[in-house]
Amino acid sequence: MKPPPFEYLSVDSVQAATAALAAANGEGKLLAGGQSLMPMLNFRLLRPSVLIDINRIPDLAYLKDEGERIRIGALTRHRMIETSELVARQLPVLSEAMGHVAHLAIRNRGTIGGSLSHADPAAELPMMSMLLDAELELASAKRRRTLSASEFFVAALTTDLAEGEMLVSVSFPKMPPSAGWAFEEVARRSGDFALACVAICLERSGDRVSHVRIGMMGVGDTPMRATETEALLTSGRPLDDHLVAAAVGSIRASVEPNTDLHASADYRRHLVGVLAERAIRRAWSRATEARHG
Repeated sequence: MKPPPFEYLSVDSVQAATAALAAANGEGKLLAGGQSLMPMLNFRLLRPSVLIDINRIPDLAYLKDEGERIRIGALTRHRMIETSELVARQLPVLSEAMGHVAHLAIRNRGTIGGSLSHADPAAELPMMSMLLDAELELASAKRRRTLSASEFFVAALTTDLAEGEMLVSVSFPKMPPSAGWAFEEVARRSGDFALACVAICLERSGDRVSHVRIGMMGVGDTPMRATETEALLTSGRPLDDHLVAAAVGSIRASVEPNTDLHASADYRRHLVGVLAERAIRRAWSRATEARHG
């Protein structure tokens, strides 16, 4: 199929991009990696009047160590994040997740800003931004503002980006060196969207979990945090088989997956529990190793 007709505009600054968006009056789309946009254009699911190519903006592709946080520019390619020693050292769970993003050819072109703005509920980067309490910086012709990941994702393929706004960067707090982490995903084939996924970061104090974050995807209209399960795991009880089983039950009770041609709701609910147990045990093991390393 062929895309509908549109005007093409290449820009070399954030100011020019946001000005073009404002002038398009809601009829403009940004072109970054194009890995989601171009198929949607070809299927005529989108009909923008103007396509604004931002690939020539020099200041949007970077990875920066800002002390307590890692900041990533919106044009940074997936492959750059996947192979970054800085990310592997400070955000190892994100480094692990990047290898699950689609296929290598897509990771070579796709961008973090494009993935987050597209907000597919079965994509890894939106979930990782929820898990790691990321902050997203947005720019328009009139202002800049920062949102938490929980504020940014509104519904499937829907974000809080206002008309004329673009995502310019995302920052992640560094993980503590003693943190245990795990990333567990199941897809029908390598590179397919996840049927379900659970990622976890935790810290331990003796035989108890002192802090934990749990992210899920593929089981709701947006990436999710398992906040009730997090509270259960940090309730002061020792982490034993009974607490793990209770956490798995809490995870399953917290989701309302959809049934589609890939999997039933019941299967996804069962699967997310299996992945949660694996993730909890693996993260706990890594936290133990970090304490004694």
